[in-house]
Amino acid sequence: MATPAALREQAASLRLHGLIEHWGEVMAQPEQAHWVAQMLGWEAAERSRRSLERRLREAHIGRFKPLADFDWTWPKQIDRGAVEELMTLEFVKDASNVVLVGPNGVGKSMCACNIGYQAVLAGHTALFTTAGQLLGELAALDSDSGLRRKLRQYAAPDVLIIDEVGYLSYSNRHADLLFELVSRRYQNKSTVVTTNRAFADWGEVFPNAACVVSLIDRLMHRAEVVRIDGESYRAKEAQEREAQRLAARSAKAAPARSRKAAA
Repeated sequence: MATPAALREQAASLRLHGLIEHWGEVMAQPEQAHWVAQMLGWEAAERSRRSLERRLREAHIGRFKPLADFDWTWPKQIDRGAVEELMTLEFVKDASNVVLVGPNGVGKSMCACNIGYQAVLAGHTALFTTAGQLLGELAALDSDSGLRRKLRQYAAPDVLIIDEVGYLSYSNRHADLLFELVSRRYQNKSTVVTTNRAFADWGEVFPNAACVVSLIDRLMHRAEVVRIDGESYRAKEAQEREAQRLAARSAKAAPARSRKAAA
């Protein structure tokens, strides 16, 4: 059992003020002290479980493939050591950013989701969103107060994951809104971005936007950039499933052909 001082500190962290008020008389009896220690353990574990469930729910990460199931041999280029180091969340401590660059289907979103999940497990807040959803939601707000409130909401998480930057083109207003959000988070909170475009091509994502250079500058400053190259893993899985279906159909058809031949 923990020391009385440690138990009292735990009770204070749980804000059990009534218990602390009567601490001396409660802890004077060994049986009661043992019961209090057990109760504090239960309460701390339950609050931790509920906090984790709430933060996972609010993160909107959804379903994703665990990193343990990732086929590292499939991409033509990937720095496995860099990806695994990101899972330690060292970059969160100094509010650095992460940029995952590569073509469609090579595992960028999977890596980003795993980062977000690890962040939540470690006690951080995280939020996953696509660039289209984020910028569409911000641009649709008519009032300044509503926009400021939504920007504060997106600026708040310890880790913000913006998926699929580069798959669509956006207006100058969208570029300005993304720049405003990145600026608010700059050197305060970590932002994880997945993109299929090199930064040199972001001018095509945000055509004629004056803030693109400054946006990239803030994202890149003290950022970990991981490049992944190769064929689409989703296309590979689709081909494998199709091959399995064809093999299953062929296996079912074989007995029928044998019966016809025998007849």
